[in-house]
Amino acid sequence: MSVKVKEQFQVSTFFTFFLVHASQTGIGILNYQADISKYAEQDAWISLIISGVSIHLILFIIFKMLDSHNNDLVAVHEHCFGKVLGSALSILALGYFWLASFTVFRAYIDVIQVWVYPTIKTWQLSIIFGAVLYYIVSNGFRVLTGFSFWGVILPSFLFVLIYFPMKHTNYIYLLPAFSHPISDLLLSAKASTLLFLGFEWILMYYPFIKDSSKIPRWAYFGNLYTIIVYLIVTFISFLYFNQEVIQQLPWPTLMMLKIVHFTFLERFEYIFIFIWLLVIIPPMCISMWACTRIIKRTLSFPPKGSLILFILLTIIASISLKDVESVDKVSNLSSNVGFVFIYIYIPLLFITKQIKDRFMKNKITSI
Repeated sequence: MSVKVKEQFQVSTFFTFFLVHASQTGIGILNYQADISKYAEQDAWISLIISGVSIHLILFIIFKMLDSHNNDLVAVHEHCFGKVLGSALSILALGYFWLASFTVFRAYIDVIQVWVYPTIKTWQLSIIFGAVLYYIVSNGFRVLTGFSFWGVILPSFLFVLIYFPMKHTNYIYLLPAFSHPISDLLLSAKASTLLFLGFEWILMYYPFIKDSSKIPRWAYFGNLYTIIVYLIVTFISFLYFNQEVIQQLPWPTLMMLKIVHFTFLERFEYIFIFIWLLVIIPPMCISMWACTRIIKRTLSFPPKGSLILFILLTIIASISLKDVESVDKVSNLSSNVGFVFIYIYIPLLFITKQIKDRFMKNKITSI
């Protein structure tokens, strides 16, 4: 059953660009280089393009699956599987959305503890960010859209910082080019999945965007911009570090920023980390908002009540992770679950809906 959203709660169509890009650009950009270059090494930029193009295809499938009668994931589930089984599948999707939010939440705390405040306790940062999470999400989707807008615009000015590492690049690090088999490129493409996750939340906020006929165009532009951003950072990283060094660095992007120096500012990476909070807010909050939306649609539970429960669960789970290895395991789990969700589940759900629509159409025709 489709959901109707009042126009006063909807946002203009062009904001889809910011929602998609902001959802995809989060904490992963700070430390993804070692993961994607593990197999394809200096050719990993090709894997990024493969992964980005595949996301375009998944977006195409999503927009073919959503229509005026089934305009969010819950409605599609109920249409294909009925109320009970459909609600159960929506709750499973909720688990993935919460995991995505928690991954960003805990990974950013890890960055703060490693780079800025080594002695601060996890529970202290968890409570602070939990309060921020509640304040933003509880104010509704339009506020989330505003944060997504500024989360794209303000960090864009940081691209001028590539001037500093560009002065120390070595183009020999990109050679030999095109030297890896397709199997290695695909493995690196799979490793880059976590970078592009977040676009699938459009399955829940689709009804909150005006003029649905223009949504796909802006979503494709958002994903294209994400590909461009990651390619720029990847090329700069590969030109600045050789592959042996990249595999040993925990935070290559932040390590490059250590050379940024101004006469009035010695440690610019501290400023960068705090500005990056604007970037991680959209993926952390939109996924949490999607969880509350699913609960409201399936169980008719008040969103603010479920939001408090989800934030408490996030804080408790965050405190339970004691070391960097545990955080990495959660990130890998989120990446693997996300890979299954977007590349396996969404296409299967689309095929199921096509079969169900064809069956219902034939049934109506035969009457």
